[in-house]
Amino acid sequence: MRPNRHAVAETGLLQRAARLREANIPVFVVAGNHDAASQLTKNLRSPENVHFFSTRRPETRRIEALDVAIHGQGFPSRAVTEDLTASYPNAGPGIFNIGLLHTSLDGREGHATYAPTSAQVLAQKGYQYWALGHVHKRELVSREPWIVFPGNLQGRHAREVGPKGCMLVAVENGAITGVEPRVLDVLRWAVCRIDVEGAATTGEMLDRVSKSLAAEADLAEGRALAARVEVIGSAACHSEISASPDHWVQEIHAIAAAVSSADVWIEKVRFSTNRPADLATLASREDAIGSLLRDLAAATTDPDEAAALQAALADLRGALPPELLSGEDSVDPHAPEVLARLIAEARDLLLARIVRDGSPR
Repeated sequence: MRPNRHAVAETGLLQRAARLREANIPVFVVAGNHDAASQLTKNLRSPENVHFFSTRRPETRRIEALDVAIHGQGFPSRAVTEDLTASYPNAGPGIFNIGLLHTSLDGREGHATYAPTSAQVLAQKGYQYWALGHVHKRELVSREPWIVFPGNLQGRHAREVGPKGCMLVAVENGAITGVEPRVLDVLRWAVCRIDVEGAATTGEMLDRVSKSLAAEADLAEGRALAARVEVIGSAACHSEISASPDHWVQEIHAIAAAVSSADVWIEKVRFSTNRPADLATLASREDAIGSLLRDLAAATTDPDEAAALQAALADLRGALPPELLSGEDSVDPHAPEVLARLIAEARDLLLARIVRDGSPR
């Protein structure tokens, strides 16, 4: 049975929290939308230094030795649509107050709207620091008071690129003296977008890919690198790429294996090159080439043609797993943008084969 990735993450959290116990470091946790849907933390025994905040109402935990109060509430269910902070207590006097909250605030692109609130509402509580979860990208929302999304500790896919980690907050005499990111990820994600504009040969294209991968590997500072390679631009080698894309994917994998500064894994390769030739001129020709290009163009612009093509692809679509039919990397052949991409790839493949076997006169 395939393990649930959230269960794996929660198990890892508890294991590492147990290591912090040896240094007498407490851990405070608020459950978010994924955690609320999991039964794992309800069934596993947490280390003594870990406290999960109540999901029924806001709760305050005091660290007397440090004059610190931590306020928080976990999600009672996967989808929380009300502002949980409405019931959070106001700041305790003479102590350092920290608020923990899983929230999208007033909305963040790519994230569902959970526990909506605003920086203004949070500031009214009088806390010195708000540590927010849910949004995976680091963001400093406010300095007065400090309201921070630290982001996630580890990028999970090619949409979560760059350094990931936590925030280290320094406090002296009840006042914040510094807030700085600490990089903790063990694997770095990157998108290498290589413009091959003007590249005359596939060798030149591969050279540019090699330099891009090497630069990203250097930025990873010894970490393993997971890279998505996107080759774009108008180039004379477009026909050669389009004629045998699988071959060039393997060439790029070989380049990644030769990078010496890091362990590089290629997550995906996308070719979005185009030919320098004027497709409009080719489509205006009164021959088989012109007729082919006009028919392919009609498949995306003519509703009847598009519907006929979607019907032809219905069996293929029915065989695809549901997770491939939505999201940024969707391959749903009924989606207009996917259908347009498939038609463009088919057009380029056909023209590349024609050019390879002899340019049309």
